[in-house]
Amino acid sequence: MRDYLLTLCVTAAVTYLLTGPVRKFAIATGAMPEIRARDVHREPTPRLGGIAMFFGLCTGLLVADRLQNLNSVFELSNEPRALLSGAALIWLIGVLDDKFELDALIKLGAQMISAGVMVIQGLTILWLPIPGVGVVALTKGQGTLLTVALVVLTINAVNFVDGLDGLAAGMVCIAAAAFFLYAYRLWYGYTIEAAAPATLFTAILMGMCLGFLPHNMHPARIFMGDSGSMLIGLILAASAISITGQVDADVLKIFEGSTREATHAALPVFIPLLLPLTIIAIPMADLILAIVRRTWNGQSPFAADRGHLHHRLLEIGHSHSRAVLIMYFWSALIAFGTLGYSVHSTSMWIVLVVVFLSTIGLVLLLLPRFTPRAPHWAESFVPPRYRRRKAVLAAAEHAEERVPVPAGVNGATAIGHRSHFTDRRKAGTPS
Repeated sequence: MRDYLLTLCVTAAVTYLLTGPVRKFAIATGAMPEIRARDVHREPTPRLGGIAMFFGLCTGLLVADRLQNLNSVFELSNEPRALLSGAALIWLIGVLDDKFELDALIKLGAQMISAGVMVIQGLTILWLPIPGVGVVALTKGQGTLLTVALVVLTINAVNFVDGLDGLAAGMVCIAAAAFFLYAYRLWYGYTIEAAAPATLFTAILMGMCLGFLPHNMHPARIFMGDSGSMLIGLILAASAISITGQVDADVLKIFEGSTREATHAALPVFIPLLLPLTIIAIPMADLILAIVRRTWNGQSPFAADRGHLHHRLLEIGHSHSRAVLIMYFWSALIAFGTLGYSVHSTSMWIVLVVVFLSTIGLVLLLLPRFTPRAPHWAESFVPPRYRRRKAVLAAAEHAEERVPVPAGVNGATAIGHRSHFTDRRKAGTPS
């Protein structure tokens, strides 16, 4: 675990330190697109944050290769090189898109080619446990098709959810944390060395996201762009494919007895392939609703609008930060709920906890105007919006008394000037 934490921290540090210079580079090269009607931000913001994330990936792999306990991943498996090859290709296309706005079909073709490059080097799905049937070995063509489909879906799901500051990086970091715990358990719990690459990939992915988030939280100073969203989407998919496609199910000794028992026992091994769907679930539901909404209104299904989930969260009264935190909550609930079920699929308390947390999530969705207030002793440590109303009013009255009076104004006019300032403050308009 110590080596993984070291790799994660180094990756996060490199990503964090490089994001500042990358922001200046993006501004200098003009990688700051105009604000569109559906955008939430109000000022042009530089993109190309994926450049820092890609170099964080390269640094993480280099550090892991130099660590004694992780060096075997590179010696016994070709998956790290396969991942780096596919990531470099998709990252390059993303950089070009952030600068020149490439056509959607070109990006789709690049995503498929990147997945194909990983398949050629051995990073592919080899078998699947099918309920009622058992383990089914896939042919080369079936494995390639399923692998490419999973990579493309995950990349576009992450790209689609990248609509608010810090949303995509945070959701992927949550999914990567769930992946890491699952893969680490397979490797050290079952001593399965084939799970080591996925464990390394998810640790590096967490470092990339954690290093970029301080620059990307609201208000964001830089966006990751397609160079970042497609990159982390590919790494997330590669982690799931690595476990599902390379772990030998016979090593787990779960396929003994009847077909039904074997399939039920294989369910925890099948879980990693479902975890990327926790990222796809929310944006895919949003996508389906958007197509229905636009078609119902007589518009093209590809027409841009402000009816997406994050737009609706803002419209009903949630702040930008709260909308992001709500989506974090649901992503963590789905990802770690699935992870908990894979570990103890017969425990009823897991289902009860998920139901309880889902209820809390629904309450948060229905209380958009609820603003938590800090206790009096903590008011000096929190932002003003979380302080008690008395403290805010006191600050407003203090500011009112310090309103400057223009030169040459008599006392009565000065009083009127302050009253005018007070009225404007109460109305919520700038003075």
